Amino acid sequence: MEPVNIGLLGMGTVGGGTVSVLAGNAREIARRAGREIRIAHAAARHYDPRRISGLDRIGRISEDAFAVVEDPAIEIVIELIGGYSPAKELVLGAIEKGKHVVTANKALIALHGNEIFAAARERGVMVAFEAAVAGGIPIIKALREGLAANHIEWIAGIINGTGNYILTEMRDRRRDFGEVLAEAQALGYAEADPTFDVEGIDAAHKLTILGSLAFGIPLQFDRTYTEGISEIETQDVGHAAGLGYAIKHLGIARKTDQGIEMRVHPTLIPHRRLIANVNGVMNAVLVKGDAVGPTLYYGAGAGAMPTASAVVADVVDVTRALTTDRDNRVPHLAFQPHQLSDMPVLSMEQVETAYYLRIIALDQPGVMARIAGILGEEGISIEAIQQKEPQEGDTHVPLIMLSHRVCEGRMNRALARIEALESVTGKVVRIRMEQLAG
Repeated sequence: MEPVNIGLLGMGTVGGGTVSVLAGNAREIARRAGREIRIAHAAARHYDPRRISGLDRIGRISEDAFAVVEDPAIEIVIELIGGYSPAKELVLGAIEKGKHVVTANKALIALHGNEIFAAARERGVMVAFEAAVAGGIPIIKALREGLAANHIEWIAGIINGTGNYILTEMRDRRRDFGEVLAEAQALGYAEADPTFDVEGIDAAHKLTILGSLAFGIPLQFDRTYTEGISEIETQDVGHAAGLGYAIKHLGIARKTDQGIEMRVHPTLIPHRRLIANVNGVMNAVLVKGDAVGPTLYYGAGAGAMPTASAVVADVVDVTRALTTDRDNRVPHLAFQPHQLSDMPVLSMEQVETAYYLRIIALDQPGVMARIAGILGEEGISIEAIQQKEPQEGDTHVPLIMLSHRVCEGRMNRALARIEALESVTGKVVRIRMEQLAG
């Protein structure tokens, strides 16, 4: 059988890893795919040949990505350029030419996936994107295939390694956010502009994809609530630990009777949960299905070889399916296109969760009672409360509270009233809590 000809767009970190994996594991990959897979044409403006093995096995290398898309010999295009443009134009161009596409571009899929998948269905080609979420962890295959018998109830994931590294260091070494961020940049874990990582945008791209796969809804990045970790203080990490919790930057998707929750934010979770013990730059995704129960997927969420592993796995899957009936392939978003749901994505004010609160209040009789009274009037029940010792000469003390589950709209009203009290200083620190019980 003739080899499958691949067109590769981009030979940076992941692209270089993809070349190395395809070259180094060529025989094993061919055994699995049933055919040899070779890179016939690659496009890259900048790459380091000293860091990429297998370059000699590429048929042709040029700087023109559109030339790869136009090449009639290419059957599968791998897009590893990243970003929105020209990646979108290249992917849509490949689809228009009747070529299958493999991509690791979570931003492209989260924002333009609906359009891309519609175009692919029209042309009868496949778009595979396992590497777009959690690097080498096969979470997309698990949701699309392995868990297909289940109603997915919820997903909770550590899906950004940079944020997880920062929070791990803040907890284990009692270091401040800014100090750890600078170290993460020096180590190459964080970009020079870390906004996408620390403000949750990267995780929100990935959660948008996971939520769509889990619940059969169109991709809706603009409806995903996003909150970063840049405001997390070391004292709150310490208070959480003292109460038996870890703070993790989670992406959470949950199906309720009212609609779908899609939210990324710092979250307190019990120390005893396995996902609470995922540290450093590692990723993990916890999925609760009604039949299977809770399942955990753990591994490297980034890096050249782990992500290349997912890219090449997609290429193998596409190769296996090249001759299959287009109407009997695994759907892009797990559900048949005409079966996608119009269930709404809830606003954050409609979401119900528990809360950690830190309030700086005047150290005098009646203050705590007044705060508790406001919470009670808003229908908010307190699970635990601690009053910390004041600093010497300080007239204010930190009050630490854990609430039971309540609608966020109620909590917003209560905090506005509490912050308006003369006996309370500054804004109330609020971090959401989840038990993630199976």
